[in-house]
Amino acid sequence: MKIAVASNDGVSISQHFGRSKCFIVFDVQNKNVENETVRSNTHTAHAKGECDGHHNHEHNHEHSHADIAAALSDCTAVLCYGMGWRAAEALRDSGTEPFVIDGQITPREAVEQYVTGHLKPASDFCRCH
Repeated sequence: MKIAVASNDGVSISQHFGRSKCFIVFDVQNKNVENETVRSNTHTAHAKGECDGHHNHEHNHEHSHADIAAALSDCTAVLCYGMGWRAAEALRDSGTEPFVIDGQITPREAVEQYVTGHLKPASDFCRCH
């Protein structure tokens, strides 16, 4: 299975899924991390420069998360510290579990805790604004 962790630097967990510069993708076999790679985020509206920075997604254009959901559809889950409900819904629709983390840990620790069922989830998906 593959688990993606939103990141801005390829080292730490991002505060916001959609604004992440990359995703660290961990390949997990039998609950052990076998490999990790970094994928650049060229799929979200923020990464494409389509957002004006006001955090208001009620623009005249459709704010879609379909591209990033498709790009991460080979992952079982995506872990981050903050995610809007629309992004979470798009991920779920593509078969990927969105998981917003509560507490500061490293990406590898998050993945290890996720696969063993010990990762503490946040109470909601809208902690990003």
